[in-house]
Amino acid sequence: MHEVDLLVIGSGSGLDVANAAVNRGQSVAVVEKGPLGGTCLNRGCIPSKRLLYHADVLETVERAGEFHIDARVSDVEFSKIVREVNEEVESDSESIRRGLHSSSRHDLYEGEGRFVDDRTVEIVDGEDDGTRIRAETVLIAAGTRPSIPAVDGIDDVEYLTSTEALQLETPPDHLVIVGGGYIAAELGHFFGTFGSDVTIVGRRPNLLPEADDEVAEAFTKRYADRFTVHTGYAATAASETDGTVTVEAHPYEYGENGGLLEDDTVTVTGDTLLVAAGRTPNSDTLDLDAAGVDTDERGFIETDEYLRTTAEGVWALGDIVGEHLLKHSANHEAQAVARNLFGEDLQPVDYTAMPFAVFASPEVAGVGAHEGDLQDAGREYATRTYRYDQTARGSAMNADGFVKVIVDLDGTILGCHIIGPEAADLIQEVVVAMNAGSGTVQDIRESVHIHPALSEVVQRAFAGQFSRGGASSRSS
Repeated sequence: MHEVDLLVIGSGSGLDVANAAVNRGQSVAVVEKGPLGGTCLNRGCIPSKRLLYHADVLETVERAGEFHIDARVSDVEFSKIVREVNEEVESDSESIRRGLHSSSRHDLYEGEGRFVDDRTVEIVDGEDDGTRIRAETVLIAAGTRPSIPAVDGIDDVEYLTSTEALQLETPPDHLVIVGGGYIAAELGHFFGTFGSDVTIVGRRPNLLPEADDEVAEAFTKRYADRFTVHTGYAATAASETDGTVTVEAHPYEYGENGGLLEDDTVTVTGDTLLVAAGRTPNSDTLDLDAAGVDTDERGFIETDEYLRTTAEGVWALGDIVGEHLLKHSANHEAQAVARNLFGEDLQPVDYTAMPFAVFASPEVAGVGAHEGDLQDAGREYATRTYRYDQTARGSAMNADGFVKVIVDLDGTILGCHIIGPEAADLIQEVVVAMNAGSGTVQDIRESVHIHPALSEVVQRAFAGQFSRGGASSRSS
């Protein structure tokens, strides 16, 4: 039995806590069954965004005619693009592995960790198979994996998840995507830009359910111009014959009392099927019952506001807790866990201004409340929308998009949602105002914005006349 001060299961953001413990002189063990660095580095945001930037460059060249520039793409070395990105990822992961193995203050155990008792984990199916580790404190940061929906015949079809799609060295002729979230949107953009016909089947009324309804609707319309999009349909059956994949989908009414409808089905075909239907927590691989760690009905680990689980001395963070399945959220949670483990006073995790971004075309980003949620809650609010092309820079770029601001009647920022170029960067000003400023429209209005920069679209969205919404607007 190996005994340490801190045991971390997972090598993504949990490593931040491991390193904080090491810096305080604690003994640390890290358990990892796959490549070092976690989902983001190996199977998520790093390889996907590196690949997507290549698509953005190609798209920029193809739009050159809008600016009276005659530019042509004579060749695309698609396989080289994919190989280089994956080689860079593998190199980064191996660098982490070497660093942990060479550290005199970290112990790396390669294999799958499963609880066998309170704060005691056994390694299985790996180089350290059979090793048991007991720790004073355990941090579970084991992440998620692609979720496979209950579709008839899916097990008999050779489908891809995002993991395999990021390594595909030849773009499909016709890619069928089941799912309508950010993974479907980003990979649809990537393969579509490099020549694949793309068909997307999603259950929600619009793509990007994490976005504000107005933004999601605008995004779905733009994607419907680029691809074949079937929103409001749930995939019910899949089959494959002679290299052709067929997916049947029924109309789907989303909501608490929703479900499949008996209307006509839609049948789509392609040579490649990508399943991008959400993520499943890896909690079912950990034998959590042996440690007394509870999960919710979806399998995500239950934690309190400090990220402590139901078991004494066991903490959790990242995707496996299901709060926000985002790398920057996991990093934020890692800071909170380190602060709570090694600080004097416990402090709850603050999620009040947690942004998200979708690196598709168009780009989407948002933070805070959605208008629909405020309407459902009967809250009063005010909103204002400002278009990119109403700014000098946006007009020069032929930029199509808008910034939508939602505030309460005292001017406190409740949310901001953006669709258009550089949305992920533009939203950051609002996040800072909500987190570090007064949290009101004055933070944006009173800041000097460079002219003529694209950030003026955010400034002007906050500067003009707002329209009231919510309870008062409905009763007036």
